[in-house]
Amino acid sequence: MCSYITEKVALFGSAKGGGEWRRIDAAQVYFDHPFDAPLDHALGVDLINEADGGRERIAIELSAETARALAHAILAALDRGDREHGTAPEGMMDY
Repeated sequence: MCSYITEKVALFGSAKGGGEWRRIDAAQVYFDHPFDAPLDHALGVDLINEADGGRERIAIELSAETARALAHAILAALDRGDREHGTAPEGMMDY
């Protein structure tokens, strides 16, 4: 049974796919049956540029354990960067 669990988040940045960098402005994050990963369910992330019609995407599929480890690593890197460079927006280190 498909879960259709989907979250959407606005982004500001770039992603590289197909040998070139592309602007991205949104991500679809979902937990469902993967297209390619050899898993029963996976966390998928599609990075897109909705401003350009969102036709092309850069996608990843991760196991739940790997996705959680990546999320923790992202937060740890941001926290360290904020401490070392003083870049945290007001109140953002208290999540």
